[in-house]
Amino acid sequence: MPVIRYIILSLLIAGAASTHAQKSANHESPSRNRKWILPASSAAAAAISLAGLNSLWYAQYPRTSLRSFNDNHEWMQMDKVGHLFTCHQVAWAIHDAGIAAGYSRNASLLAGSLSTLGYMTTIELLDGHSAGWGFSWGDMAANVAGISLFTAQQLAWNDQRIQLRFSYSHSPYASLRPALLGRNFQQRLIKDYNAQTYWCSFNIHSFLASGAVFPKWLNVAIGYGATGMTRSEMNEIDVDNFQRSREYYFSFDADLNRIQWPRRWMKITARVISFIKIPGPTLEVRSDGKVRVHALFF
Repeated sequence: MPVIRYIILSLLIAGAASTHAQKSANHESPSRNRKWILPASSAAAAAISLAGLNSLWYAQYPRTSLRSFNDNHEWMQMDKVGHLFTCHQVAWAIHDAGIAAGYSRNASLLAGSLSTLGYMTTIELLDGHSAGWGFSWGDMAANVAGISLFTAQQLAWNDQRIQLRFSYSHSPYASLRPALLGRNFQQRLIKDYNAQTYWCSFNIHSFLASGAVFPKWLNVAIGYGATGMTRSEMNEIDVDNFQRSREYYFSFDADLNRIQWPRRWMKITARVISFIKIPGPTLEVRSDGKVRVHALFF
């Protein structure tokens, strides 16, 4: 269910940014005056979103006893990478909001990790009780992997040296299956896996010895995508069954959070949009053997 993932992600990152802004706007306010805002607002947002999700989505389908299903073969695992990406970003955003609200690093880390796991598990349980889906162990594994990537780095380095990014490039397949892949840009951004690329962006400077001469903001990124998908899985009788192919990318990226911005609003903006891959020269290698070099790929 990609729609709710990106809604949650956007809201939580925006919330983290607003908390940063609130902190900077009132330096003299005791942190304890802000501490209650984060759990109260997070709990309210979670309750409202789950109630809305239940009403607008699950209510359309019959309820069943809890059951699981295996969807690991669908969409060439693009949806699983999306789960990993989303959980990493959400855990990070909640952690940063906790730090800005005055909580300790350990408390913020626990809040980011456990609340993300709890929320996403609740959604999986709702899936498991819906006749239209089922509890996906593959989704849960991806959720745990995304949270673990964030948590392990905070414990080891108190830093996110390896970050996940997202990018979108228009694909021709959505127009063939608009009901499934999206009828407009907003829907296709969320639903068309052919157009999405997920990146693992490594900050080289943070792995080098102290004093090493290398730009602090320059990253190297490895991306994964897929193409030729007009439905979740291949079906030989489909006349529009294109040749599916995995796509692997090698590119440069920028860690906007490591740039010394002259204004606080610039720093906040950089944090909010840091989940987006910065366009750059890119090498593309496909599983069907095709190789392309892009002067600029997003």
